[in-house]
Amino acid sequence: MEFQGFPVAALDFYDDLEVDNTKSFWEAHKHVYAESVRAPMTALCASLEPEFGKAKIFRPYRDVRFAKDKTPYKTHQGAYVGVGPATGWYVEISPRGLRTGAGFYEASGTRLAAFREAVAHDTFGPELEALVAELESAGFEVGGDTLKTQPRGFDADHPRIGLLRHKALTLGRQHGFEPVIHTPEALDLVREDWRTLRPFVEWVQRHVRD
Repeated sequence: MEFQGFPVAALDFYDDLEVDNTKSFWEAHKHVYAESVRAPMTALCASLEPEFGKAKIFRPYRDVRFAKDKTPYKTHQGAYVGVGPATGWYVEISPRGLRTGAGFYEASGTRLAAFREAVAHDTFGPELEALVAELESAGFEVGGDTLKTQPRGFDADHPRIGLLRHKALTLGRQHGFEPVIHTPEALDLVREDWRTLRPFVEWVQRHVRD
């Protein structure tokens, strides 16, 4: 299947699912999910694969075992191309439209220590700071879990304390409901965003390592 964009029916499906997140609704409309959500996302990822690698298209079911929210279905469809541990590119369709992003989504132990060491480094830290500033000026938003205070061993007045507080670091752009997302040109949007984010992803690959 060649990617033709995400149909309006995909957004309508998730609008309705947010209101009626039940098995009965899902069973009555799972053909809409298959045709208007899953199939276009699969085609989009197949078109991006030669340049970025094979994507994982996430299952639509929520893991509710330890969640207070017991609604059974995700109200978005995401896909992820991993290039390292919890690191890679991301694309999502939801009631809020099309979203792209990249970064590292989790780091613990030695990887988090390596990230902070690189941020504090006199060369590598300013490199990341400049990359993030450039991407923010291009319309990307910084995300990722952060500490409320400075990490142990770093001063609160460190020049890059904002970055040092991050336990995960992502950059994303929301394309929303722009008509282009319903056309084949949506592929170009995702491809160009991922290309723009490549230097950031490569910085993470070099420095956030075990």
